[in-house]
Amino acid sequence: MTDTSSTPPADLVELFASAEVPARLAHQVAACLGPGAARELRDNPWRLLTVPGVRPEQADFFARRLLGGEAAPHDPRRVGALAVHLLLRAAGDGHTVTSAKSLLSALDAYDPGDAVEAVRAAIGAGEIVAVMHEASETELLGLASLAAAEETVAEGLARLTAMADPLPPSDGVPAEVFEHGVSVLTGPPEAVEEVVRALAGRPGVVVTAATDRAAKDVGGAAGSRGGVHRLLEPGPDGYARGVEHPIEADIVVVAEANTLDVERAAALVDACMDGTHLVLTADPAAPSSLAAGRVLGDAIACGVLPVVALPAEPGGAIGRVAAAAREGGLVPVDPADREVVIVPAGEAREAAHRTVQLVTDSIPRALGIPAEDVLVVTPARRGEAGADALNQALKARLNPGPGPYDAGDRVVVVTDLPLAAAGEFGSVVAAKPDEEAVEVAFPGGTASVPGTSLRHGWAVTVHRAQGARWPAVVAVLPGEAAGALTRPVVVGAFSRARRHLSVVHAAGPELARAVREREEPARRTRLADLLRENLADV
Repeated sequence: MTDTSSTPPADLVELFASAEVPARLAHQVAACLGPGAARELRDNPWRLLTVPGVRPEQADFFARRLLGGEAAPHDPRRVGALAVHLLLRAAGDGHTVTSAKSLLSALDAYDPGDAVEAVRAAIGAGEIVAVMHEASETELLGLASLAAAEETVAEGLARLTAMADPLPPSDGVPAEVFEHGVSVLTGPPEAVEEVVRALAGRPGVVVTAATDRAAKDVGGAAGSRGGVHRLLEPGPDGYARGVEHPIEADIVVVAEANTLDVERAAALVDACMDGTHLVLTADPAAPSSLAAGRVLGDAIACGVLPVVALPAEPGGAIGRVAAAAREGGLVPVDPADREVVIVPAGEAREAAHRTVQLVTDSIPRALGIPAEDVLVVTPARRGEAGADALNQALKARLNPGPGPYDAGDRVVVVTDLPLAAAGEFGSVVAAKPDEEAVEVAFPGGTASVPGTSLRHGWAVTVHRAQGARWPAVVAVLPGEAAGALTRPVVVGAFSRARRHLSVVHAAGPELARAVREREEPARRTRLADLLRENLADV
């Protein structure tokens, strides 16, 4: 199966050329705004702010290029777009809603004029919704798409709960899976995977996960039909699977459901036909999704869905260090047991050097695990021991070339593609330095994709690594990223490994402090409240 991504519309490319905007943005803008992007930007150049990474000053520059002297700071189009931009930034931190007071305060930094009126106009246009949080009597604002997604999830889970009939039980699987239309199974990956594999061999069961690789890994060839993104059959007009074309299954199992953002969860729930049992499985101590929402956490917190904590005895050194981190502590590691190795490093540069040495030499030589089966995880992208710098160093050793991408590079998808979801790993088949497209082999086939949708994938952030496990993992914990260390980040890093875990420890006492004290930053969401409302009478 070969899939070729479309090129950006010619009118958009021409518009960017006339405004001196880098052509590389055209793919992202077309993905965000659709085929009518050029027309939409001519009508409102500040709509450029919907593209991830675009800053307000860049959108102002673009507006001046298009509108000249008419590009005024108090233009309602500008202020409305800034409001959406700030809510998109909040969504990037996981939030689905923000208090009206906080949003208006943030807008003050951009000389908005009458910000209240501009936000009202954005609400009237349907881009932003306003809701009242009854408990605190606070007005909340959110992107309409995220508000609709949370409502869809809540209504869909209520529908599945109401419509499901009991199913015959199976050995090794909690009874709640068969008795309830929606259930949540929690526990460390080893315990969850044991139950998922017991379910995967049963007729009528579909196992899915964040990516195709992860779904096949946990569900095997029999039960897996790919990651959630491909299970829903993406197309040019959205997902083909939905109310009119549902997933035909008695049970749909979502592995590592902590990776589900609210919009993908909404699409999945919509695609589950009446009578389907939906099972969400995950380690609740692991990090939440990279995108907006807190689906798993809210499903647990609502208090009205059955939640089963799976019993698990940590097996092996990897299980023990991950279990200790879940409880807020660290445990000593036996140096003679090569399943977990602690590699001390004084600072970030030394940590990076030791990491490259582990991947390219020590682990393959001492343990027989090839470099292609080793994943490096780190808390942050930036810095001397961040994912970007580590990828550069690893490429120089494992697959040197003129780049930016060369045949044989390991890559990871960062924006959803027709053939691969964000987080999917692939291998570059062919790339030309003078062309934007890169041909990549993914678990589901080969595709020609924009280079802007990829990053090198020898090293990734801990959040990006969630959803898949690897034979060997090198967890890099540099002092320069100590602020990014939390208990879920450490648990997420430790639990990615199956056979071997090397911990390059340069965080000093900050590691113990993070595991002991630092929870994941709270996310502002509505889903738990909506679930209570929708499930009250079911």
